[in-house]
Amino acid sequence: MKHFDDWKKNLDHFFGQDFWGEFEGLMKPSIPQMNIYQYDNELLCIANIPGMNHPKNVDVLVDHSSLIIKGSVDLNHRGGHQLMSEIAVGAFERSIDLPFPVRSDKMEATYKHGLLIIQLYRLISDSTNQKPIKIRHLEDE
Repeated sequence: MKHFDDWKKNLDHFFGQDFWGEFEGLMKPSIPQMNIYQYDNELLCIANIPGMNHPKNVDVLVDHSSLIIKGSVDLNHRGGHQLMSEIAVGAFERSIDLPFPVRSDKMEATYKHGLLIIQLYRLISDSTNQKPIKIRHLEDE
């Protein structure tokens, strides 16, 4: 892996820019991997986060119609010579656009066996957000 990093740096230096920037997203999978299921007015979001020691190491943020998951994974394997590295470790952040706005008062998240399960519910509003604007008549002033 070190040889690949050296090779990558040499290409970046040769081309005078971040040569791999455009391609890196295609070569690396999105972290964490996600499945999202829609049921009528509910979304079930399942994130694969193996090796997370405790849910306090992850933040789940919901903003109207987007979901952001960020945190860190540390496998704590010291010593020895690593022969293969496929499990992402360290800090991660992923933002996902949801198919509809969700309620901020009804959200649940659980973590078990390496899976973060997030339940979100569609925001259904009976009221309109229309607000009248008073028009000032300048000739009266």
